[in-house]
Amino acid sequence: MGLSDFERRLERGVEGFFGRVFRSGVQPVEIGRKLLREMDDTRALSARGIEMARNVYVVVLAEEDFEQLSDMAGFLCDELVVELGAHARDHRYTLEGPLSVSIELDDHQRLGAVEIESHFVPSKVTSSLVLPDHSRRALGGSTITIGRHADCEVVLSDQNASRRHCEIRPTAGGYVLVDLGSTNGTKLNGAPCHEAVLQHGDVIVIGQSSLWFEQG
Repeated sequence: MGLSDFERRLERGVEGFFGRVFRSGVQPVEIGRKLLREMDDTRALSARGIEMARNVYVVVLAEEDFEQLSDMAGFLCDELVVELGAHARDHRYTLEGPLSVSIELDDHQRLGAVEIESHFVPSKVTSSLVLPDHSRRALGGSTITIGRHADCEVVLSDQNASRRHCEIRPTAGGYVLVDLGSTNGTKLNGAPCHEAVLQHGDVIVIGQSSLWFEQG
């Protein structure tokens, strides 16, 4: 996933997006680039040698720039979270909590300038996945991949599961189950599922294996 995909999603989600004229020169794609750079520049190495990335980002704009984006701010922030999440996965960064992006105005900000503030904010809620052997896998701020491949965070010994079958992604709204184009599909509470926000007690079925989501 790259910024070209980001641009295409913006065009689909915001009618006439590329026909807009941003007087100050502030472009959503440039905001995306600055966020990715901020994630890279502020990453830190933990005592165990794990690269940790910040998970809360604030985009600070001048009032006029803020007003130009106000009608698409919610959609834009959601797409920026998707972009940051993909970047973190590609670079194997670990997050302490769900990703979030917000846009704020500052009366003292220069027109056309984009300032990024970022923070480490650990998740306050501990959720977990109960595996087929009844052990528990804690869910934090990083995406969990489930499948037969040895590189998956949760490895299933199930021939009906794909090598990389599905993911559980942390978001600002909770954990999201996403099927990765698996051969036999993923079921949530007995129904086929491509993508859904998980609720406490949900049952995920992958091949012949059942997993339970517990919200802490």
